[in-house]
Amino acid sequence: MKEQNFKNYSRFVIGYHGVTFLAIVALLIGSVINLVKSSSDSLYVSSLLVLVSVILLVVSFYARSFALKAQDRAIRAEENFRHYLLTGKPISKGIKMRQIIGLRFASDEEFPGLVERAEKENLSEKEIKQQIKNWKADTYRV
Repeated sequence: MKEQNFKNYSRFVIGYHGVTFLAIVALLIGSVINLVKSSSDSLYVSSLLVLVSVILLVVSFYARSFALKAQDRAIRAEENFRHYLLTGKPISKGIKMRQIIGLRFASDEEFPGLVERAEKENLSEKEIKQQIKNWKADTYRV
């Protein structure tokens, strides 16, 4: 894998972000078209197909959302522990979760200073990532 940096850190998983999402959207569109064109005797089945496709879309959204929330909790714990090891004190309560997510890419040398700057200057996640000089790769988050 190439060395990770600000320009190439994000991931696009074709199977999930591309194929699965497009397939669910195609199913939803097709089922709505089927419902509109259905006769009265097949209206029930057509409406169930629309319902199933909507449920599938909602479930796929929440499955991803819940997984990211769990990863965010792990990142908060890891970065709080790293801050404690480097400075002897936990991360300030004034640091937002999105800031912590950006800070996880900072090397140990840059981390404490960036934490202070992020809180004082209310830096966004993107601004924090752009400030990092020695990128610490995170290859586990998808």
